[in-house]
Amino acid sequence: MEKHTDSVLAANTTAKGKLKCHRCAECNGMGCPSMLPGLGGVYEGRNFQANYRAWKELFAKALADGNEEKLQNQKLKPELLMCGPVTGAQENIGYENEKDFYYPYLKNAAEAGFGLCVGDGCPDEKLKYGVEAVKQLAGGTKDLIGTKNIKAAFFLKPYPQEKLFERIEWVRPYAAFIGIDIDSYNIVTMRNLVHLERKTASQLQEFRKVSGLPFVIKGVFTQDDLALVSEVQPDVVYISNHGGRVETEEGSSGEFLAKNAAELKKHCGQIWVDGGIRTAQDVKTALFYGADKVIAARPLIRGTFDANYKEVAARLLGC
Repeated sequence: MEKHTDSVLAANTTAKGKLKCHRCAECNGMGCPSMLPGLGGVYEGRNFQANYRAWKELFAKALADGNEEKLQNQKLKPELLMCGPVTGAQENIGYENEKDFYYPYLKNAAEAGFGLCVGDGCPDEKLKYGVEAVKQLAGGTKDLIGTKNIKAAFFLKPYPQEKLFERIEWVRPYAAFIGIDIDSYNIVTMRNLVHLERKTASQLQEFRKVSGLPFVIKGVFTQDDLALVSEVQPDVVYISNHGGRVETEEGSSGEFLAKNAAELKKHCGQIWVDGGIRTAQDVKTALFYGADKVIAARPLIRGTFDANYKEVAARLLGC
């Protein structure tokens, strides 16, 4: 693990605040185990570390199975990537002001040609800041030509149904997709702050009907989740263990994708995946094993905070 000195941190930081990240040479979860609040993960960071490691192991397996040409021929286009749905800019990232994060983060992604994901949080202002940022981008600012039709995928926390229906109204005008973050009823950073619940298939179907938009189940990572997907038949399945930040089964999103993509495709239109994505090789590996969209968060958070987003995006696109 490599850590920078405080003087280097100060030199590289353009956002107000102090990034809760050690800027390790490899963002593999070894430098921030159990750093919550912060950018670490639960279980001493084991799922965060497994996410990072899995793409390398799956890439090696593809080569060993004689699939190098097919894997390397995966065409990388910006629209195949999305920025992760991120909130908690103060407690988790280190921003001085929560609101300062959302517009730059989403604007950077839009300019890179990436799809936009917006997360939910407590207090409600976090979701509203995300909505406002998308609204601002959709207005077509002078430095974002041609983005007037911009919309995002919004991921709501599993609040009780009536509260969810209210949130649908907040986001619908700016949403291309609306989903529920099904695993986050158990997220450590929101525990004891709000009432979240584990959703049933009938509740998800009701939510989908009310939203009237393409529906995403986010946080698919267990056998129970596979059964839920089979019953609900969502438009999109989003494989995720919340970047290793939620208490769930141990393992990696990459392994789950490789093992279950074929079965999941029987019950949904698309598969999205996140967790440990750092390079163009990781993106190609995810696409090879069945993902339709690949989502990154930690690298894009750091690229936004340090104002080197173009370099980060180039590493993800291999250019």
